[in-house]
Amino acid sequence: MPARVLIVDDDQNMCEMTAAFLRTRGFESSWYTSAEAAFSVLPTAEFDVVLTDLNMPGMNGVDLCERIVANRPDLPVVVITAFGSLETAVAALRAGAYDFVTKPIEMSMLGFVLKRAAKHHSLQQEVKKLSEIVEKSARCEGLIGESVPMQQLFDRIRRIADSEVSVLICGESGTGKELVAKALHAQSHRHGGPFVAVSCAAIPESLLESELFGHKRGAFTDAKAERRGLFLQASGGTLFLDEIGAFPLSLQPKLLRALEERRLRPVGADQEVPFDVRIIAATNRDLEAAVEEERFREDLLFRIDVVQIELPPLRSRGTDVLLLGQHFLAQFAVPSGKQVTGMSHAVAAKLLGYTWPGNVRELRNAVEHAVALTRHEEIMVEDLPEKIRAYHSSHVFVGGNDPAELIPMEEVERRYILHVLQAVGGNKTLAARVLGFDRKTLHRKLCLYGAADRDEKF
Repeated sequence: MPARVLIVDDDQNMCEMTAAFLRTRGFESSWYTSAEAAFSVLPTAEFDVVLTDLNMPGMNGVDLCERIVANRPDLPVVVITAFGSLETAVAALRAGAYDFVTKPIEMSMLGFVLKRAAKHHSLQQEVKKLSEIVEKSARCEGLIGESVPMQQLFDRIRRIADSEVSVLICGESGTGKELVAKALHAQSHRHGGPFVAVSCAAIPESLLESELFGHKRGAFTDAKAERRGLFLQASGGTLFLDEIGAFPLSLQPKLLRALEERRLRPVGADQEVPFDVRIIAATNRDLEAAVEEERFREDLLFRIDVVQIELPPLRSRGTDVLLLGQHFLAQFAVPSGKQVTGMSHAVAAKLLGYTWPGNVRELRNAVEHAVALTRHEEIMVEDLPEKIRAYHSSHVFVGGNDPAELIPMEEVERRYILHVLQAVGGNKTLAARVLGFDRKTLHRKLCLYGAADRDEKF
């Protein structure tokens, strides 16, 4: 659609000449010979740029600029000022003008300035639409997404939020498991109570028991005072056990008993004390595999996995990556002091084509990196991290048209299974689900390929 320019000049001949030139450059235009008349049409007409002379009888160009900025801040104003009149140009810019051109007007320069201003307006409109979508889609306490997997996630959160059942949140690293836990807490009847989060992998095994269950004074060498553990600190609210797959096997029986009895015994105490918390756990590990390998108790898994929520990886969420990218861009632009309002189409294509092994966390990092480096009003491809700039999607090669290049079906299956396993971050349970196998069949095939241990860390 051609950019639309509103020309304002008290010289009718200048208006007609400018309009004729703009038609040759692909613009549409309307013109008025008074600022009052031009301003009166803005509420009912759509324009991408206003081009106004400064010196006019009645309302002058600076006054018009100020009124447009106050009422239509998204609409850029380009002012025409006399050659050498720096004072008036500065006054117009202070009034909020986007740019200025000097008389006598060099038409090729005017076309360039108006094209840039129209692009700025278009970008502002796109940002506004994205912001509205982001605001509309942020329905679950900071979780953003319009894709089908996210809508299904939002529905599941709403359905179980007010229940007391234990929830296990599964998903790759960086998918937002703690945000989901916070959303469950915020939408439950426990929202007035505390939300206490602990990473089971971040605390040494020697300290984790005391951290969770508390201890009595003198229970061990450094226990100089009594401590209420996190179970009691979360009383009336929610306790979020992140990275539950790293929970020490030696402490799992005590955790299981506490969850079953709703009572706990602090380290060094003689009596058990009751607690009132809802348990939400999260993991990026394959707990079923951990049970088979005797690294996680099956009865504890049953206790924490009453309802499971599987978070979709970012690569399966389609254009959500752009919504999240715009959200992070707005988040980082303000503290950076930069007027960064959007991203180029080439950047959008790069973000959509990348596989995001680090998920939302990696996207957030990439946008922060780009905002820090950019020198423009929108992020450019050169502002992105190198691995995203250089990324090219790969496909599973199954041979060419030459009969000598064709490969057996067994080899096609092997390549595809390993490709899927890599794509899901090594999660055997998820890979088996994608492939339509049970886990034992997948494990047998991986043993055949000599790749059975490639996901031990998950």
